[in-house]
Amino acid sequence: MSDALDATPYDALLLLSFGGPEGPDDVVPFLENVTRGRGIPKERLKEVGQHYFLFGGVSPINDQNRALLDALRKDFAEHGLDLPIYWGNRNWAPYLTDTLREMVADGRRRILVLATSAYASYSGCRQYRENLADSLAALAAEGLELPKIDKLRHYFNHPGFLDPMIDGVLASLADLPEDVRAGAHIAFTTHSIPTASADTSGPVETHGEGGAYVEEHLDVAQLIADAVRERTGIDHPWRLVYQSRSGAPHIPWLEPDICDHLEALHGAGVPAVVMAPIGFVSDHMEVLYDLDTEATAKAGELGLPVRRSATVGDDPRFAAAIRDLVLERAAVESGREVTPCALGALGASHNLCPVGCCPARASRPAAAGADSPYA
Repeated sequence: MSDALDATPYDALLLLSFGGPEGPDDVVPFLENVTRGRGIPKERLKEVGQHYFLFGGVSPINDQNRALLDALRKDFAEHGLDLPIYWGNRNWAPYLTDTLREMVADGRRRILVLATSAYASYSGCRQYRENLADSLAALAAEGLELPKIDKLRHYFNHPGFLDPMIDGVLASLADLPEDVRAGAHIAFTTHSIPTASADTSGPVETHGEGGAYVEEHLDVAQLIADAVRERTGIDHPWRLVYQSRSGAPHIPWLEPDICDHLEALHGAGVPAVVMAPIGFVSDHMEVLYDLDTEATAKAGELGLPVRRSATVGDDPRFAAAIRDLVLERAAVESGREVTPCALGALGASHNLCPVGCCPARASRPAAAGADSPYA
C-alpha cells in the first residue's frame, strides 16, 4: 500500500466503540444503556456496577480510545494520509448518533468505520452494524442527507495487530521467575459469548461448533504460539479460554473460564501461566477486573505464578495497520487491485458482511453489509 496514500472515495474515518462510564454517577445510566430492553432492575445494575466502582466508577475504555485516536491521527499525518477521524460510542458519550450528525454537518458523505473489535460475532460486528442502522434511521427522520457507510474488515490476523501481542507474551514470559519460565503455559483469553452466538458467527458457510468466532481466535493463538517458539526455542503449551461471562446461568456459554483453567493447570503441576488477552483491543474493564483482579487473585490463592501480557492499545504498529486497512478498502472501492495483508490459515476476512453473517435472535436492520437498507 506504499504507492499512494489516497483514501478516495472515503472522506472520513469513524472510530466506533462500546463506551464506558467516566465517573460514579455514570455507572448505572451506562449499564441501563447497555441492557436496554432486557428489563433488568436498577438494583441489579448497581450490583453489576461494583466492578466499575472498584475503579472509581471510571472505565478505562474512553481514555484508551482517545489514545488510539491520537495514535491514528499522528500516523496518518506522518504518512500524508489526509483523512479526518471521528469517534462515536454505542453506550456512552460521545454517542454514535451525535457523531454521525456532526459528520453530516461537516459534509462527510462517504464514511469508513473502524470498530474496536477484531473478530466476527454478533456483539463484535453485527450489533455495531445495527447501531449504525439505528443512527442512520434517526438522521433520516430529521431530514438529513445520509452518508454511505462501509466497515473495515476484521483485522484479527493483520500483522500490525498480532506483532504487539507477540511482544507482550514474550515480555511476560521473560518477567516470570527463571525457574518456572520454560514450563509456563499460555492461556489465550477472550470474551465468552453464548455458544449459540458463537456457532452462528461469521458467514453462513462457517456456521457450526464455535463458528468463525472460535476459529479466528484459535488461528491468532496458534500464530502467537508459533512466533514465541521461533524466538525462544521453547514450545509453550497453550489453550484458548474465556472470561467475562454474564447472563442467565442456564444458557450455555463458551468454556472453560480462565479461573477454572488456572485451577486445572495448578492441579496438573504446571509451574506458571501467562494470560494473553487476545480478544481485547485495549485494557478495558474486562481486562482490568476479570484478569488483573479476579484471575490474578485466584492464581495467588493457588500459589501459581502468573503474568498478564499487554493488549494492543495505541501501539504504533496497530495504528499503521489501520492505515493499511483504510488504503486497502479504498483501493477495492476504487476498482484498483490490492493484495490484502493477513497471516495464518484463514486469510483476509470479507469486506462486506454477507447475508446471514452473525445473525441476531430477532431480525433488525444492519448497515454496512450485503443486507443493508442503506445502499
